[in-house]
Amino acid sequence: QVQLVESGGGLVQAGGSLRLSCAASGRAFSTHTMAWFRQAAGKEREFVAVITIYSRVTFVADSVKGRFSISRDNDKNTGYLQMNSLKPEDTAVYYCAARLGAGFPNHEREYTYWGKGTQVTVSS
Repeated sequence: QVQLVESGGGLVQAGGSLRLSCAASGRAFSTHTMAWFRQAAGKEREFVAVITIYSRVTFVADSVKGRFSISRDNDKNTGYLQMNSLKPEDTAVYYCAARLGAGFPNHEREYTYWGKGTQVTVSS
């Protein structure tokens, strides 16, 4: 089992920045691929970014490319999502997810463990 807890969300003006954190406990975080998803009100959850076990591969969705970046610190059992140049359309609940093993899938069904989410609100 892996437990995930997100933090760092909040209210920010358009053009601002936030850094989300995902603290992991339980089984070795370093053996799990980690991803971020988001869900806006009334919409389906969508993929944001993924990072592989030893940070060899990172991939972000086209909608956030050039603005968001994903990283991880396996020594701290923590993953991060740096969000810059935020837009009102980035407003959503952001979820951290993890799966055992390699690969970098972008669909939520591929992930076993989920946090409860953190709200990000971007005002115009």
